[in-house]
Amino acid sequence: MPSFPADSPSMEASLILEDVTKRFRSGGRIVHALDAFSARVRRGTVTGLIGPDGSGKTTLMRLIVGLLLPDHGRLTALGIDVIRNPLAVQESVGYMPQRFGLYEDLTVRENLDLYADLQGVLPEQRSARYSELMHMTGLARFTGRLAGDLSGGMKQKLGLACTLVRSPDLLLLDEPTVGVDPVSRRELWSIVYRLVEQEGMTVLLSTAYLDEAERCQEVILIHQGKPVGQGKPGDFSARLTGRTFHVTSPVVNKRTLQESLARAPGVIDAVIQGDGVRLVTAPGASPDPAVLLPGRSDIRVAPVFPRFEDSFVTLLKKDSENPSPVFGKPDRRPAAPTEEDVIVVQHVKRRFGSFYAVKDISFTVRRGEVFGLLGANGAGKSTTFRMLCGLLPASEGMLRVAGKDLRRAAAMARARIGYMAQRFSLYAGLSVLENLRFFSSVYGLRGGNQRKRLEWAMNEFQLGSMADVISGNLPLGYKQRLALAAALMHEPEILFLDEPTSGVDPLARREFWNRINALSVQGVTILVTTHFMEEAEYCDRLVIMADGEILSQGTPADMKERFRSAERPEPSLEDAFIGLMETRQPRELVS
Repeated sequence: MPSFPADSPSMEASLILEDVTKRFRSGGRIVHALDAFSARVRRGTVTGLIGPDGSGKTTLMRLIVGLLLPDHGRLTALGIDVIRNPLAVQESVGYMPQRFGLYEDLTVRENLDLYADLQGVLPEQRSARYSELMHMTGLARFTGRLAGDLSGGMKQKLGLACTLVRSPDLLLLDEPTVGVDPVSRRELWSIVYRLVEQEGMTVLLSTAYLDEAERCQEVILIHQGKPVGQGKPGDFSARLTGRTFHVTSPVVNKRTLQESLARAPGVIDAVIQGDGVRLVTAPGASPDPAVLLPGRSDIRVAPVFPRFEDSFVTLLKKDSENPSPVFGKPDRRPAAPTEEDVIVVQHVKRRFGSFYAVKDISFTVRRGEVFGLLGANGAGKSTTFRMLCGLLPASEGMLRVAGKDLRRAAAMARARIGYMAQRFSLYAGLSVLENLRFFSSVYGLRGGNQRKRLEWAMNEFQLGSMADVISGNLPLGYKQRLALAAALMHEPEILFLDEPTSGVDPLARREFWNRINALSVQGVTILVTTHFMEEAEYCDRLVIMADGEILSQGTPADMKERFRSAERPEPSLEDAFIGLMETRQPRELVS
């Protein structure tokens, strides 16, 4: 990624926000989506709007392009007063919303034509612009393909191409990388910087992925509608110099180590990373093992460079009025270690017509293991996930879950698993308590057993104050708690998690994984799909898929070790993922 001197772009601001406030009424409550928000975006830069889902990013972008009006404040885009002249702003600003705004029953070319019509691009100007955009996005070979038949990553790039049919001076991208694989994320960032370099464009890009902040020239931090800070990403990280460490032990399980260190004196943050735990300590706190974990002589503490996520989480914890809860007693006693395979996949294939979405894959998952299923968009992992949940039959091969052959006893297997779907699949029109009653009934709970589990869920996930709130009106962190509680009502042996933390607050993500780690210790088997490589570090083992096949399987450390080199002495899991993908032929672009 190119680097720019701080003073190379013009210091003139393309975007000025002053005391912008926006309120909505939701379920009888007044929600402050934005609260006296002020910021400036410099011309010719890539600026990241960094914050979790629900923090106000989308509301802010819709205000900037005049699709909403603020209750208070002033917005100026490219020198135009947005409130007084929103149409002029919309003619000069490109805006790509979260869901790309594509028409899936039209081809790639037809989508481009539609957007060219809407943006007033003359017919004689289109051919050269289309050619440039198709080359930039790698879609040149697919102009005749229906948008609905593209992979998630290619839909993302088509959405960007449609936004750029008329080259804007200011480009707003609302979470363009959510739900897509690391390869597609990297490709999008390459396109963004090409636009800045070659066309002098100003880009404001919102994201919930904190690692993406480090790719921006400047970041604006937003949380709960309020500005948390603005500056260069490295400036935020530098504040934690000397306060970040990696802790390992040859004899203590990394989950047990993380749980102990989270309670240690002077520890602000403790998250699993690789074969150990990453720590952020308070100013002046000692990283001495004897202070962190008295009585243990097998602890190794090594300093590491601070990263942007460390600084953002530290800021959130400092300002948080609702710190992550400490969960009560475990649902069940810790389980004894076992090598029992509770999920067995042998030579499984899944065919749709003549197309094989899954091609002869095999792996096993042990009891109490956290197992990751990773892959590029269109790799076949979602199909594999659905087969393992008993929602889709295999075309060939053998699937055993909880000791049951899914070909013969899928219903019996489903009774022993919990499933937390992407975006949570709650009934938005039901209250918190009504959702829990419904799901517990579906799982066969009645009478006293049902009342006992409802009480457990309310207490354990701190949902009591929200019992009568319609779930569609809940903050995302509470939706996540409710979805996990619903999946655990019948005390399943195996828990399937499909993109469980996409876009959520990093504090809520930590709370979630504390619960998952505790379940694993108690013997619950966890199978998780994710595009978030930092999250994949929590897995004991994982498989990485492409084109319906398994490219590699093993521990996260195994994956990274394959790509260690003199140029990259400490590869990340994302480095390993991208390295594996680069060993493949170009991907078939199917959803």
